[in-house]
Amino acid sequence: MKTYRRFFQLSAGILAVTGLVLMSGSIVFAQGTGELGGGIDKPNTNRAGTNGAAELLVPLTARYSALGGATTSVLSQMNGLEALYANPAGLTNNQSTSALFSRLQYVADIGVNYFGLAQRFGDNNLALTISAWDMGEIHRQTELDPEKADATFRVSFINAGLTFARTLTDRIAAGATLKIVNHTIDDLTATGIVFDAGMTYVVGETGLRLGVALKNIGNELQYSGTGLGRRVRLPDQPTDASVNTVQLESEGVQYPTLLNFGVAYEREMVAGASATLLGNFRSNSFEDDQFSGALELGFRNLLYVRGGYEYSRQNNETFYKGYAFGGGLQLEFAGTEINLDYSMVPTDYFDNIQFITVSAQL
Repeated sequence: MKTYRRFFQLSAGILAVTGLVLMSGSIVFAQGTGELGGGIDKPNTNRAGTNGAAELLVPLTARYSALGGATTSVLSQMNGLEALYANPAGLTNNQSTSALFSRLQYVADIGVNYFGLAQRFGDNNLALTISAWDMGEIHRQTELDPEKADATFRVSFINAGLTFARTLTDRIAAGATLKIVNHTIDDLTATGIVFDAGMTYVVGETGLRLGVALKNIGNELQYSGTGLGRRVRLPDQPTDASVNTVQLESEGVQYPTLLNFGVAYEREMVAGASATLLGNFRSNSFEDDQFSGALELGFRNLLYVRGGYEYSRQNNETFYKGYAFGGGLQLEFAGTEINLDYSMVPTDYFDNIQFITVSAQL
């Protein structure tokens, strides 16, 4: 009886993951067809740089970035709040109450703060996450006055996410995230809604884990505000007539939808050591496909060393060098598990990108 049950769970997991792959793959391909501005041969490459909300593609936590974004399958030791960034189903790693704070020091003195709170209710998990981008004061320049002025303005990107995840069986988990994207650029604003969805499957006691996630599913992001107003004279209008204010309409831009499929193999070794080998394939709707590989070494569930590499044909067209590395500590105080993680992503032309993430689970 037990053998039949395991066979059923294995079959259900494979069917569920395969179904999500096929469904999400069709969505990504549909966004890359010629009807939306790409070509049949290279639909993603032809549309590179035309998407909006590009900050949704920037990693926000140390462990994810150190492993080259190859955590779609979700590692067993990950904090649920950190795991959900790659795959909403990863929130099921949360066993009680969790909190997370991450600081990203991005290029050009841009700072990003990322917060998260999660709570488990039986087989269900609920989490709230917020990311806030700080780009500092920017000197104002216009088409009439292109030189830097003393006057400045601010740019604000604030994204909030609500994630629900459920443990379906002892091996299968699923989750979804509703994200509100808000941009404020001086006197222009844009607000939109996107969704993430994902599943994970643990292949028995083999140490093998599978995951699939579809991210940034949405319609379009469109700006509005007084900044689109222009004072002009209409055609054939008398020269002594008053100037009219015309409100321009911003064209909407699509979100960077992508599909991730990941696999991880965890293995316990001698003297309390462990090793996890990860792989990931990402299909982007606006860029070339990406392949990632990573390795994490653990020592007595206390110290972790990580490294990862991400490859695509566009590697030489970005300021990223492709590889990343980092490490972390997992501590326990009075029943509270605390994780301290750090990672560095080397770049060309800019200072290296650095992440510091602190998380706790009661």
